[in-house]
Amino acid sequence: MSDKPIPPRPGRGAGKARLDEMLRVDHAGELAAVHIYRGQRAVLNAAPGKDRIAFQLQEMEAHEAAHLARFDAILNQRRVRPTLMAPLWRVAGFALGAGTALMGEKAAHACTEAVETVIEDHYASQIAELGAREPELAAELTQFRDDELAHRDQAVAEGARDAPGYPLLAAVIRAGCRAAIAISEKV
Repeated sequence: MSDKPIPPRPGRGAGKARLDEMLRVDHAGELAAVHIYRGQRAVLNAAPGKDRIAFQLQEMEAHEAAHLARFDAILNQRRVRPTLMAPLWRVAGFALGAGTALMGEKAAHACTEAVETVIEDHYASQIAELGAREPELAAELTQFRDDELAHRDQAVAEGARDAPGYPLLAAVIRAGCRAAIAISEKV
């Protein structure tokens, strides 16, 4: 990926349309992340001896909820509609979180690592694209990306890559995230 900023699309209104896509998908991603952590916590809060991971997940969920609240405000300010897929992303996120938590702590961390890896790449390309045109928004996205990187690094430190079937699990989750990004931009 080049460090050179991506020029705006040609045509009247194209810049706003592209920005709307970015904001829509970022909002959707934060919404899904909140529900992934809620699903994981629903399982692990009920499990004996899981207080440490439950606390970690609660902290990460709080970060994602703060990001989501900010995107709610940005969408309202800029008059951007959220994705029509939001109800599905809530359910899918919760199911992914609960499902990986049922597989064990390491699988829950593998889920975080896989999701945050895709999101970091996604934010990085948006930051490069927006840097010159929307420096304040790019700065906010940079902070959000840094939070996501901290979540990923924590998940790796907690043994994400030691999860049973990690390569397949991570690949499926990453593919699902990329598909959700593409869908949420447009729908």
